[in-house]
Amino acid sequence: MKEERIEIPKPNGHECFACGTANPIGLNLHFYRRDGAICTDITLGKYYVGWQNMAHGGIISTILDEVMSWTLIYHKRSFFVTRKMSLKFIKPVMVGVPLTAKGRLREEENGRTVKIIAELFDEEGKILARSTGEFVLLSKEKMALVPEDAKNEMTEIFARLDSAV
Repeated sequence: MKEERIEIPKPNGHECFACGTANPIGLNLHFYRRDGAICTDITLGKYYVGWQNMAHGGIISTILDEVMSWTLIYHKRSFFVTRKMSLKFIKPVMVGVPLTAKGRLREEENGRTVKIIAELFDEEGKILARSTGEFVLLSKEKMALVPEDAKNEMTEIFARLDSAV
């Protein structure tokens, strides 16, 4: 039996290319939890073409990086940076086709490094791309370098997640 879809709240008005609501050319991704994964659905339009009706690889990378980031936000409620990610293109990703990206925690090392896997599927459930990412949770010393408005925005996201769960 499939777990019900649980919407994940996000702030309005920020300009992140992947999930921001104030970026007129962005992807405006929305996230939800289902079956233990953090997911997002999107159908890419013609402005995201790389070649011959195929989505640009950078756009695919952005979607997978973002679903991994929201996987970390949801599960860890922590500030972080992407240390590295690898990406394998398995099948062509065509524009105009409904897609679903899913992220899952893989492992945690030394209390600061988290590894996540993300996969991109077409509407038939065929895997099109897979990415693994390594994320570093920010220490208190590094947090001192984060601008206050960014800290406040992330703290608001964490509070909204806590109240939604």
